[in-house]
Formats: sequence, C-alpha cells, structure tokens
Amino acid sequence: MDFRLTEDQRALRRGVRELFARRFDREALREAVDAPAPALDRGLWRELGEAGFFALRLPEDEGGVGLGLPEAVLLFEEAGRALLPGPLVATHLAAGTVPGAAEGTVVVTAASEGLVPWLDEADAVSGDVTGAAPLRSVDPLTPLHRVARTDGHPAGEAVLLHAAEQVGSAGRTTGAAVAYAREREQFGQVIGGFQAVKHLCAGMLVRAELARAAVRAAAVTADPVEIAGAKLLADEAAVGNARDCLQVHGGMGFTWEADIHLHLKRAWVRARLGMTAERAEEAVAASL
Repeated sequence: MDFRLTEDQRALRRGVRELFARRFDREALREAVDAPAPALDRGLWRELGEAGFFALRLPEDEGGVGLGLPEAVLLFEEAGRALLPGPLVATHLAAGTVPGAAEGTVVVTAASEGLVPWLDEADAVSGDVTGAAPLRSVDPLTPLHRVARTDGHPAGEAVLLHAAEQVGSAGRTTGAAVAYAREREQFGQVIGGFQAVKHLCAGMLVRAELARAAVRAAAVTADPVEIAGAKLLADEAAVGNARDCLQVHGGMGFTWEADIHLHLKRAWVRARLGMTAERAEEAVAASL
C-alpha cells in the first residue's frame, strides 16, 4: 500500500500554506501577540470559509469540498505550523450543523476537558458552558474559560485534528532549529557541527515524523485507539520539539522577540484540549 500523499493532496497542502503565508505571516503573528487583548480576525475567518477550510468534508451537493479526514489532517497541520489562532477544530466540526460555520461567518467553540477556548469571541458553543469562568492562559493567542469537567469522551475527529495541529508545530520548530544551527557560529564554526546540537535536531526530527505518521495513519483508519496513540505522540512531539528548539537557539530563544516560546505555549494548551495524556493513556492501555 502506498502511503505517500497524492498530487491533489500535495496541492491542497501547498495552497493552504500559501494562504496562511499571505494572510497570517510572522508580522501578523507578532501584531496579534503584542495586541492589548487577543481578538479573532473575522476577515481571515471568512477567507478560510471561502477557501473551503471549514467545509472541506461536507458533500459537494451541500456546498462542501467533498474530501475526507486525511485531507483535513493536512490542513490542520498547516494551521499548527502557522500558529493560526482561533477555535478552528470546533468550527470545522460544526460545518453542516451550525448555519454560517462552513462559510466562516460564524465562529464556533466547544468545551473540551474542562476548557473552552475563545468563548467571548464565539457566536455558537458546543457543549455546556454553564458557569464558565475566565482562566489566565499561558498562550497569549488562546484565551480560555474553565467549566466543570464532564465525564463524556471527546469526539475522535476533534482529538485527531488537535493532534494534527501539534504535528504542524513540531515540524515548524524542527525546521527552525535546523536553520538556526546552520547559520549560528560559535568557536569558529556553525553550531550545527557540534555533536550535541546534531543529536537535539535528530531527536526532534524523529519525534515529528513519528507523530506525523501516527496522525495520518489514524486519519485513514479512524480507529479510536490509534487516534489516542496519535494524540499522545503529537503532544510529546510539539512540546518536546519546542523545548529543544529553545535549547538550540540558546539565550536568544528565551526572549519575547523569538517565536519559539509561542509554539511551546500553544503546545501546552493543545495538550489539554481534545484528549489529555491521561485519557489517551487509559484508552491505549485498555486496548492492550
């Protein structure tokens, strides 16, 4: 069986990456981070709707693109790579059930593992948010509210799409670490020539590719246990790679001006959304 991306899938990924590069580049990211309070870019949200981001899996006769979960995973990898803010997963899953979600004219959020992102900006909410209280978020681009934790199991699709975002972030920090290691000089040579730095970058690549393979495989099978395992690997890759990327960048990586801390903080928040490590471990252990 050939697990390589098809030409159509590569074109889809390329188109989404170009859209994000045009509408949410580094300058836009830093402007959003430095803003007094996080605010959702409704214009970008509508552009995502027009591009079919939210309606990707709706049938064509319902105004959608007619693609499947494997293609959705590719889109959410790119969103994670770009650190795109907003309740993307909840709005994507609401397309077809909440009027306006598919078109990007309505923002939908959802309660997940006791947390609700972007509640104040949302036009519709999935789940019970009674008594929601503001919670200071470690991520400057993901405002949070806390709600009473429910015992219900999160939807597998939501878990997988959050995992895909983590994979995109892990890939981005791997690339950033390698690029910096190739140009930063110390003791008369680029730091990428030092064995310790080589080992850090190699470990990052292994984590990112292992998680990517697990996420894409789970998108094909839609098996709940494989989805839980993919989320575990993706969370580990996103958090671990951001931390190692900080180490490769040295003191500069720990400054506010560097973007690496933003990937780490977003990875921490995503690790608590969809399915926590504790629940994922229980799901995998039960299957064994």
